[in-house]
Amino acid sequence: MASWRIAFIALLWEFHCCVCRDVFVPPGPLYRVAGFPMSLPCTVSAYEGSRTQDFEWSLYREDARGQQMHVVSTRDTEFPYAPFQPRVRSGEVRVERDSGDKVRLIIQRLRPEDQGRYECYTPSTDSRYLGNYSSSVVVKVIPDTLLITHSRILSGQPMIEGAELQLTCMASVQSEQHTHVAVTFGMRSSKGTESAGHNLREIIALDRELHVTPGRGGSYERRYKDGEIALEKINGDGGRDLYVLKISALTPDDSGAYFCEAVQWIRDPQGTWERIAQRTMEMGNLIVQPLAETLTVRSRPEGVVSLQTGAPLTLTCKVSGVGLWNRSALLVQWMRRGRTGGTEVEVARMGTDGVVSWGDDVSRAGGGSMEKEADGSFSLRLFSVHPVDAGLYRCAVSVYAGRLTPGPSSPATITQRSDWVTVNLKTEDVRVSATIDLLHRPLLKRGSTVILLCNVSVLTTGPFQVEVKWFQKAEDPERNNIPLSEDSRGRALATLTYSGLAQIHSNSSELSVDRVSTSFYRLRIFSAHDEDQGHYRCQVEVWSQDPHGGWYNTGGRAESETVHLYLYARVADLLLIPLVIGVSSALFIGVMIIAAVTCCFMRRLAKQRSKTRK
Repeated sequence: MASWRIAFIALLWEFHCCVCRDVFVPPGPLYRVAGFPMSLPCTVSAYEGSRTQDFEWSLYREDARGQQMHVVSTRDTEFPYAPFQPRVRSGEVRVERDSGDKVRLIIQRLRPEDQGRYECYTPSTDSRYLGNYSSSVVVKVIPDTLLITHSRILSGQPMIEGAELQLTCMASVQSEQHTHVAVTFGMRSSKGTESAGHNLREIIALDRELHVTPGRGGSYERRYKDGEIALEKINGDGGRDLYVLKISALTPDDSGAYFCEAVQWIRDPQGTWERIAQRTMEMGNLIVQPLAETLTVRSRPEGVVSLQTGAPLTLTCKVSGVGLWNRSALLVQWMRRGRTGGTEVEVARMGTDGVVSWGDDVSRAGGGSMEKEADGSFSLRLFSVHPVDAGLYRCAVSVYAGRLTPGPSSPATITQRSDWVTVNLKTEDVRVSATIDLLHRPLLKRGSTVILLCNVSVLTTGPFQVEVKWFQKAEDPERNNIPLSEDSRGRALATLTYSGLAQIHSNSSELSVDRVSTSFYRLRIFSAHDEDQGHYRCQVEVWSQDPHGGWYNTGGRAESETVHLYLYARVADLLLIPLVIGVSSALFIGVMIIAAVTCCFMRRLAKQRSKTRK
C-alpha cells in the first residue's frame, strides 16, 4: 500500500512538471579562445506571465572558490559586480535578445579570468514555484595560438589580363584541444562606390572539414569548375601548413585588395561547430590591365610593297602586350582583300595548337609557309607571287587569355588587327582575243557530229599557255536542266586547261575538246540532238610562267561572240512523216466503215426480232 502511494505521488509530480519552467544552456565544457568573442545562448520555456522574460548571468570563477559574481542582467543595470561594470557600460559584455524567451550572453573580448561556470537565471513570473529557474555551463578559456603568415604576396606591379597569379599563406594552431583550421582567400573589389562590406568577395576556401568550396556569386564557381581557380594545401612541419591560391587566367574583375583569412573551429559537446578564433592577413593590391589596353598587333613592312611577278613575299606580324606566352593561346590569321574593297579572304592561319592551314588554293599553289619566330612574331612567306596575290594584307590575332587549349566554340578574350599592307605586282601587258566558228553550218542534222572552233590570239612576252572554256545557252531554258554558271553565260560544257587536261562538265551528250593548232581549239559534239541546239561561246584565259617555272593566271581574259546551232531533220525522218500520215488515215477510214456496217446489221436484227414476237 505504501509503495502504491509513493508511485502515485511520483506520477503526480511528473504531471505537474510537464508545465514547469525550464531553463536551458548548451552542455559543457565549452572551449573558447582568449581575445576573441564568446556567445552563450540561454532559453526559457514552459513559463507563465509575460512573453518577454528577464535573464541574469552570473560567473563562478575557479580561482574564487566558487564565489558567485554577477555579470549582467536584462532588468537591473546595477546588477554587475565591480569587475564587470566598466565592460558592461562599454558594451563589451552585454545581453542580446533573439526573442522574448531566448537571449545570448556576449563577451566581445574574452579574458583568461573569464574562465569558470556561467549560470543563466530567470526571475519567476509563475503563479507557482515549479521547475528549474537556472542552468549553468563550464567555459574553459584557452590561449590564442592561431598564427598566419605569408610567403608570397602581391608586389604592387600591374599584371596583364590572362596572366597567372599565385598567393600563399601559412596557418597553424598549437592547441591541446582538437580543433580544425579553415582558410579563405578573398578580395575587396576596388570597383563601384558601395561600402567595403558589399565589395568583399570570397574567392575560394578550404573549410573545417577540408572541403574546397568556391566563392558564391560572380564567376568563381564557373572558373573553379573550369579549373581556372584552385586552392592547394601543403602540409608542413609542426602543423605549419601552407595554403596556395592559384588563378590561371586573371581578368580585369580580379583587380582589388587580396587577403587570407584563417579560422579556428571546435566541435562543442552537443555536436555543433563553433568559430573560436579568426585572423586575417592583407596580401596587397592587384591591378589587372585589360588586354585591350596592352595588346598591339603590327604588320611589317608597313605601307606599300612592290614586287615583280614570281618574286618572294615576306610579311611579319608582331604581337606584343599579351603577357606570358606560355599562359595564353593565340590564333593568328593573315587576311587579304582587293585594293578596291570587297570581302576579306583568309590566306593562312596558325591555330591555337600551332597547326598551319591555308585558306585559298591560289596562295597554296604558289607555295608558301607560315611560322612563329623566336621573338614571338608570325611570318607569312609566299615563295612566288602571282597577280592574284596582289591586294591588301593584314594579320588578325585572337587571344585566349589563360587558356592553352581552348575548345572549338570557346570565345576569344580579344581579337585585334593590324593596319593594311598594300602588295603591288608589276605585271606584263597581255592582249588576248577570241572568235568562234561553227563548221558545216548549212548541213548539220540531228545525229551528226558538230564541230566548233575557238580562234585565240595572244600578244605578250615570255612563255604562255591558254585555258579555254566552252559554254552553251539552250534555246528553251526549261530544257537545259543543268544549273547556270555564276556569270550566267549558260551551262559550262567543257574546259581544256592550260596544262592540256580536258575536263567534261556535261553528261547529256558525248563531247571532246582538244587543241588542233597554236591558235585553234576544238569542241566536238557527237550524235547531236535537239538539246544541243542553242548559243555557244568560248572563254579564254592566259597563263604565264614565272622565273621559278610555276604557272599562274595573268588575269588576261577574253570571250568570243556567240554562234547559233540549229539541227535540221534527216531525210529518213522526212519520208517517215507521210508514211505515218497515210497509215493513220487508212486506219481511221477502216474503223469508220466497220462501225457503219455494224450499226446497220444491229438495226436489221432488231426488226426481225420484233416481227417474230408478233
